[in-house]
Amino acid sequence: MSLNALTRQFQRLFGSKFQRLFGSKRLAIFEACVIGLVSGLAAVLLKQGVGLVGGWRVQLSYQLPAWFVLPVIGLTGGWLAGWLVERFAPEAAGSGIPQVKAALANVPIPLNMRVAIVKLVSVILVLGSGLNLGRQGPTVQVGAALAGQLSQWIPTSPEYRRQLIAAGAAAGLAAGFNAPIAGVLFVVEEFLQDFSGLTLGTAILASFIGAVVSRLLGGQGLSLDPIMTEINARFSLQDVPFFLILGLLAGLLGALFSRGIFVGLAFNRHVVRLSLPWKVALAGLVSGGVVMLLPATFRDSTGLQSFVSAGEAAWQVTLLVFVVQFVLTLIAYGSGAPGGIFAPSLVLGASLGHLVGLSAQTLETWLGLPLGLPAGISPTTTYALAGMGAFFSAVTRGPITAIVIVFEITTDFNLVLPLMIGSVIAYLIADKAASGSFYNQLLAWNGIHLDKDPIVTQGPWAELTAATLMQRRVETLSSQMTLGEAMQAFSRSHHRGFPVVDENKLVGIVTQTDLADPSRYPANTDTDLVTLADIMTPQPVTVSPKDPLNHVLYLLNRFKLSRLPVTEGQKLVGIITRADIIRAESDRITGETQQFGPRPEPSYGVYQTRSPAVGKGRLLVPLSNPQTAPALLKLAVAIAQAHHYELECLQVIKVPRSQSPAEAAVRTTTSRRLLRQAEQWIQASAQEWPIPVHTQIRLAHDAAQAMLETIQERHIDLVLMGWKGNTTTPGRVFGNVVDTVIRQAACEVILVKLSDMELFDRWLVPIAGGPNSQQGLKLLPALTNLSDSPAVRLCQVFEPGAEALDVTLLQQAIAQLNHEIDCPIMAHPIWGNSVSEAVVKLASKENCDVIVLGASREGLLQQAIKGNIPEAIARNSDCTVILVRGVISPNP
Repeated sequence: MSLNALTRQFQRLFGSKFQRLFGSKRLAIFEACVIGLVSGLAAVLLKQGVGLVGGWRVQLSYQLPAWFVLPVIGLTGGWLAGWLVERFAPEAAGSGIPQVKAALANVPIPLNMRVAIVKLVSVILVLGSGLNLGRQGPTVQVGAALAGQLSQWIPTSPEYRRQLIAAGAAAGLAAGFNAPIAGVLFVVEEFLQDFSGLTLGTAILASFIGAVVSRLLGGQGLSLDPIMTEINARFSLQDVPFFLILGLLAGLLGALFSRGIFVGLAFNRHVVRLSLPWKVALAGLVSGGVVMLLPATFRDSTGLQSFVSAGEAAWQVTLLVFVVQFVLTLIAYGSGAPGGIFAPSLVLGASLGHLVGLSAQTLETWLGLPLGLPAGISPTTTYALAGMGAFFSAVTRGPITAIVIVFEITTDFNLVLPLMIGSVIAYLIADKAASGSFYNQLLAWNGIHLDKDPIVTQGPWAELTAATLMQRRVETLSSQMTLGEAMQAFSRSHHRGFPVVDENKLVGIVTQTDLADPSRYPANTDTDLVTLADIMTPQPVTVSPKDPLNHVLYLLNRFKLSRLPVTEGQKLVGIITRADIIRAESDRITGETQQFGPRPEPSYGVYQTRSPAVGKGRLLVPLSNPQTAPALLKLAVAIAQAHHYELECLQVIKVPRSQSPAEAAVRTTTSRRLLRQAEQWIQASAQEWPIPVHTQIRLAHDAAQAMLETIQERHIDLVLMGWKGNTTTPGRVFGNVVDTVIRQAACEVILVKLSDMELFDRWLVPIAGGPNSQQGLKLLPALTNLSDSPAVRLCQVFEPGAEALDVTLLQQAIAQLNHEIDCPIMAHPIWGNSVSEAVVKLASKENCDVIVLGASREGLLQQAIKGNIPEAIARNSDCTVILVRGVISPNP
């Protein structure tokens, strides 16, 4: 069962029970406690995982040659982490804080269990492999993602969901640093700017519990215990000028560090043309190679952090630490690796503070003591800790959070003034060099402008129209349909109402309420003679495709309706329901409709051949499997000859989402060979009429997207696709690609599941009731040309126990085919509780070669899907199965 299905089941079973049991305030307390608990556990798991993998790496580097172990582990761990992110959660790239900030600004970015799990595992791999990043930033996204998942399990309002996500982010930061106050202040300072009681209450409680869990199970957040026992921080007048200098240097270097991050991102985007796994792997290889050349102390980033913060290293070593950490962090973050910059910023700040402290002590020795001035310069440890806050403030533009984090770590009031001086000066200098939030700039780099995006400033519905959300494929009924036939149509469908259409014009609408209301029937009239024209609502309320969504909502509310037909003049082009609007709003809130990170780009044609455009239409055949291509093309040739169509053969080469299809370098030799073979097969099969053949190769992120673009650009009339007969993809009926083409392609679509024996002699066509039973019959005359002696069987499935069988449909179908096919045509009325089982048994009994299932609109197709009839027939039958979906209304 998929995660979305589990979420819906949890909501249905427990969501309302929780709300009734606890009430709004008690539920908020309960949710804050749960968020704090799981965020704390996640932070502990992350810390322990990084420690285990990193410790194994360090130990192995002593047992085996370091020049081999460190680069190889960096390469392998980086590739695995990049693959996880690219394959399962692109929004887990980077530190994760920009994604959380965007989600809190109502930008649709997913925050759920999938993101949390991918983030945890990938960060463990990245940090354990030696890339110079931190785990505290990712814990913010993990906590927010877990809170976002909880808000889906227990439904809440959009605003309250934002507050839960903010509480999760606060708990994540608090658990990462063991600093609950800093977690709350960071969320308020950077994310929400909201001091409401509910926001503060949930954030404070979640942060407190997260920090407690992390401290009890994971120990100190930054492993500064040796420093805490020896530190003797003090502050004197002589320190003020040097703390001002420290703030100035931290501001300048912090701004340079921030600028370097964007340079690294640009370099990887425009110069390093590799997929994300290989970019991260390359960063890991470089990091391992550099650390291999340095002293053994550099192999353990946690120990190095404590070593620098203690202020006991020589200035040469401290300077080397600063340079190496500065460069390796830019390399790692620029690759898109999952990991934060909090910990590297603190190490850089500690190194810078230590250097300034050493300089102050040296200057005091040279100038102060010879003049008789009393010694008053603080220990280098004080400068190192003040530098941590100053550099952190310059990079993140969060001076309050910087001050509180270091203070909560040390719990030394003597550090407050040094921290305030250094952090505020650094913040002012960095903001002067590059104003604005660092995380806003990262979001802008990814195309999300929080200050300008209309999704934030004007609301998500400002630009939407009925055409945006309407369903373009609509199942309709005829006004001459009898009441009994209409009841059968309703029983086979999940819809509670149908538009009534005659000659492509909307004439009314009928609902289940209309069928159940006897007052609508004409007096003294047999119900078998009642038609929909007698009971439907004529001239229903409609909207046009260009009507704004607020007008649609007004009409739905004003007339107490659940659906509105969308028309152009009198022509029905779609229908929009309350469920469509609710689903769109739900997707927008949960972020399931967009992705943070690489997005699909238009496909790109790299090869094409053209023949004279002399056909009456075009038939598209996507080719991917050389083994099934000849049989598909054989069917395509038969249809093309019967309808005088041209053939368009398409080969799609998928490229990673991290690469632009227009810029990807691929080999097309195999694809071009397949297309040339296809042309030869077509010309060999086409004997009566030479078929014009066009071929092309497209590079694309998504095969279905490339097909849809080809359909639109080449004005395709019919698509013939191979289908394996079943799918294991959750939530899909035929598979990712086929489902997308069926739902979005405006032209006719034919799916073919080929059998092992490519025979086309004995045909079986099930006939269904209702207005959509002709599609398979229309295709049959062309397909029977594949055999020299075809035989056609038509069948209709009746419920067991039916005494009087109405075989009118079978008789009409036989009469129609007798004028078009010169072969034996037999009728088979059969009985069965299951349509699929009855059809499969008949096909096996009569040794049929092909089963043709017809559906002229998706409505009927969805009726079949409801019972998985096509999938069941294809799975249980050895025959070739052909499923036809008719032409649908084009986009208005």
